[in-house]
Amino acid sequence: MLEVALLGTGGTMPMKNRWLTSCLVRNEGQGVLIDCGEGTQIALKCAGRSVQKLDLLCFTHYHADHISGLPGLLLSMGLEGRTDPLTLCGPKGLRRTVEGLRVIAPELPFPLSYLEFEQPVETLQFAGLEITAFAVQHTIACYGYRLHLPRIGKFDPERAKAAGIPVRAWGLLQKQASVTLDGVTYYQEQVLGAPRRGLTVTYCTDTRPVPAITKYADDADLLILEGMYGEPEKLDKALETRHMMFEEAAQIAADACAHRLWLTHYSPSLPNPQDYLPLARAVFPQTVCPVDGQQIDLQYTD
Repeated sequence: MLEVALLGTGGTMPMKNRWLTSCLVRNEGQGVLIDCGEGTQIALKCAGRSVQKLDLLCFTHYHADHISGLPGLLLSMGLEGRTDPLTLCGPKGLRRTVEGLRVIAPELPFPLSYLEFEQPVETLQFAGLEITAFAVQHTIACYGYRLHLPRIGKFDPERAKAAGIPVRAWGLLQKQASVTLDGVTYYQEQVLGAPRRGLTVTYCTDTRPVPAITKYADDADLLILEGMYGEPEKLDKALETRHMMFEEAAQIAADACAHRLWLTHYSPSLPNPQDYLPLARAVFPQTVCPVDGQQIDLQYTD
């Protein structure tokens, strides 16, 4: 199962009923936070989540509405007693940007480590997730994220018997990669069938539509894309600032055969995103305009 909480849905600047863009994905007690706009630590608490349950911070890019909440978040972590290391990842320039922000958060009781992206596609493993960062098209370097939770194949007793694996090792090999009994090592791949379909969340904001988004949103259980503008007359503005329209995000979801689409990063000029939801649903019916704190638990399907 993957837990997803869209903490804030606002773009550019916070509003009285809308925090800036941020998303939390949790697996087996470990949390991945994507972006940290102003007010993210408050949005976390409003969603019933703890600032201590964060292990990896991913940044799409370094415009203020995506990272300005970081100093306060780090300070809150420290004040609540965190001592475990924290990993941050994002486009090249991450360390310089964070160290600049830390002028107002200079002393932390836990170390930070940095992973800076320089290639168009970067991969990492974290919290049991296969994470792919892929470059998109904004006014500065910007990345989207695909978070995939793989699922092992079913236990196949006939394969286990054929391999001569003792019955007392069967249960263990369904949970761990190998087991040694009486001096003989047996391996998980000897008793499992083909890997089953896992779970995928793809998150991408602040970009024009590019093929990479469709590629890494393929068959996604949940696709979260920016819906900066809903009004058709704002297309020229979207082209100028390299943002997306509702209908463009919906077309990506349709092309990628995603299971559901959540729009986010609404412009301050869009007080009621629901007004333009029919335009997106005409292209991709499974489109939703979430509110801050919207959550979902994604379950495996067979």
